[in-house]
Amino acid sequence: MRAAGRAAAPRIIAAVVAALISVALAGPLRAAEGDVLLREEFTSLDAWRPLTFPKIPRHSTYSIATDSGQSEFWLKAESDKSASGIVWKKQYDVYHYPRLRWRWRVENVYARGDATRKSGDDYPIRLYVMFQYDPDTASAGKRFKYGFARAAYGEYPPDSGLNYVWESRESPAEFVVSPYTESMMMFLKEKGAAKVGQWVEEEADVVADYRRAFGKDPPRTASLAVMNDSDNTGEKAVSFIDWVEIVR
Repeated sequence: MRAAGRAAAPRIIAAVVAALISVALAGPLRAAEGDVLLREEFTSLDAWRPLTFPKIPRHSTYSIATDSGQSEFWLKAESDKSASGIVWKKQYDVYHYPRLRWRWRVENVYARGDATRKSGDDYPIRLYVMFQYDPDTASAGKRFKYGFARAAYGEYPPDSGLNYVWESRESPAEFVVSPYTESMMMFLKEKGAAKVGQWVEEEADVVADYRRAFGKDPPRTASLAVMNDSDNTGEKAVSFIDWVEIVR
């Protein structure tokens, strides 16, 4: 993140830790009626909480948008040289509910966006699956590292994450390693400006994607965040999400 540069990773870890502390209190959801655990249609933001970064003063904004007849509702995400997100207040078991589905739209992409560079690590919209660290299954080295982080922040940071992003430029890659940390993978679900202004439906199997990206099984418990950020590129964007589902 632009002047976020070197100090961005600790700030993001601290913010995501705070988010995970709050959602962890409810414990992971493991059962629901039928095959759908979550069907969020964004008639309100009651099920979501803010995710902000202490040293990034400009925050993106999230609101409920509707059509003229108030029969359709969408999440509207706006950024202007800013970064912040919203986090679903619950956690869930990714092995019971591995599939993520959603419908999104962007009004523009970034001229300087580039998923492979810190200076371009902005997306007009992304869904971020955050996996909870489990000390019982971690290596000795990882337990030491995360123990140090827990002492610094008061709680463990996320183990790892999958970001499903709308990348601003065309790319042959299916996913790339985050330019900030190897524990975060960026899946380029849409690329470039060809579909700007169009509603696009997406689907992902987070367990299968995690195995392909990291070469191992994911931690069992995860939460979900949405972001529109432009603090690295210094640009602005407007985007929408119609609905999000977590399903078997």
